[in-house]
Amino acid sequence: MKSHFPVVNVLGVSFINTTNAKFIHQLTQDIDERKNTFVVTANPEIVMYADSHPDYAATIKDADYVTPDGIGIIKGTQMLNQPLQERITGYDTFLSLLKWGNDQHKSAYFLGAKPKVILDLKKVLTKTYPNLVIAGIHDGYFDNEAPIINDIKESQPDLVFVALGFPKQENLIAKYRHVNNGLWIGIGGSFDVLSGHVIRAPKFWQDHHLEWLYRGLTDPKRAKRLLSLPKYLLKVKKSK
Repeated sequence: MKSHFPVVNVLGVSFINTTNAKFIHQLTQDIDERKNTFVVTANPEIVMYADSHPDYAATIKDADYVTPDGIGIIKGTQMLNQPLQERITGYDTFLSLLKWGNDQHKSAYFLGAKPKVILDLKKVLTKTYPNLVIAGIHDGYFDNEAPIINDIKESQPDLVFVALGFPKQENLIAKYRHVNNGLWIGIGGSFDVLSGHVIRAPKFWQDHHLEWLYRGLTDPKRAKRLLSLPKYLLKVKKSK
């Protein structure tokens, strides 16, 4: 299965051109029909990494949907005179799917983050989404993924959320998605945010598309990663 939406190519990565609402509607249809679906939520950092790692670029090309997770992607498509309709973030998609899954009594598997994050995540899920079936939940610190994959194969969840960070999460999904005909989506640090271990940018910063800057300012470890944005915009400009 491939994207139902038109796409805009940015440095070799094809982003879906649609709205959040239409995207979630399509995903829920795919899940209800038990279609094997792979979603990549890509920001400029991921695009730059794919640009210099052909194997990872090939993995992304095999995804069914690549969403523009980051204002940098939106800016890039505007520079190419092919503007995307909306930014579609991994975290917002995560929340929308949790709400829908809870309403529809769906099952979900959660893989990634630190052990203490997973403990708090489970508490939040149980309290906020009581009708969502937790098919399995495992932190991202493991030497052997075989037991985890077998668990997913046996439980056959409707949704598999993988929060291992790129490129690990996409590579794992591409390697094992065949074991379960459900939705597989890589969502980076979303477990940390939902569990309360990382505070999302205030609404002002979100509304002005400055979440990336807020995270860089509040987390010095991420400061170096901010450099990927100007490099990315310069490369898009050159590609034009």
